[in-house]
Amino acid sequence: MDSAAAGKFCRALVAEGMGTMLLLAAVVGSGVMAENLAAGNDAVALLGNTLATAAMLAVLITIFAPLSGAHFNPAVTVVFLMRREIGPGRAAAFIAAQVVGALAGVALAHLMFEIDVLQVSAKTRTGVGQWLAEGVAAFGLLATILATLKARPSAVAAMVGLYIAAGYWFTASTSFANPAVTLARSFTDTFSGIAPADAPAFILAQFAGAALAWAVFGWLLEPSAGGARGGAPPREKEPSAGGARGGAPPRKKEPSAGGARGGRPPRKKEPAEGEG
Repeated sequence: MDSAAAGKFCRALVAEGMGTMLLLAAVVGSGVMAENLAAGNDAVALLGNTLATAAMLAVLITIFAPLSGAHFNPAVTVVFLMRREIGPGRAAAFIAAQVVGALAGVALAHLMFEIDVLQVSAKTRTGVGQWLAEGVAAFGLLATILATLKARPSAVAAMVGLYIAAGYWFTASTSFANPAVTLARSFTDTFSGIAPADAPAFILAQFAGAALAWAVFGWLLEPSAGGARGGAPPREKEPSAGGARGGAPPRKKEPSAGGARGGRPPRKKEPAEGEG
């Protein structure tokens, strides 16, 4: 890896870590704020938590997508690995950055609200309904990403934000849909927390839902004859200098002196007697 590629990779890792950190700061911080202001009304608290999380997701995807793809989610990274759009080494590094960023985001939220930085959640979230809800949440999230990338890539940030806003309310689990988020939320005993003993089942359900979305939408979005196989978008032809194939500019026809063909100058007409 040359220095330019290494620099680009480092920026991508920082983008994944920082983006996931800010996402968790928004999830946990808005949960604390909502619970403080809702006076015991869980519906109002959940609404505040929803709006802040969805808005932050849309912002983070918009600003970090050009740097790393804005995964912020190991399930998303694994799906792109399965699609062969990211290599195993890069995927592993992304997941590590996401987990570290998520834990840092929880700590940041705790510091902002001046509560204990190190906490373990006591909030129980378990049962078949909750596990099914997390599978559905992850399936829908990956379906949203894959289908929007196919239909209108510029709309991914908005669509993901809208999907998560809906998921908070239509799933029994409030749509964690993210293994790094789930792990980090087990370390906050606030409105957004999940007991550590309940986190592994959520994470398994999330990966299962994401894998199912990869299989289903790989088939649904398969391009027609003439497109790329396997559901991956066709490779975009890189424009070469001058637009010629193979990177070489088109050969420019050299004008000959006077515009004559073959490079020979036109024969000069000999002046007749009396001329010139």
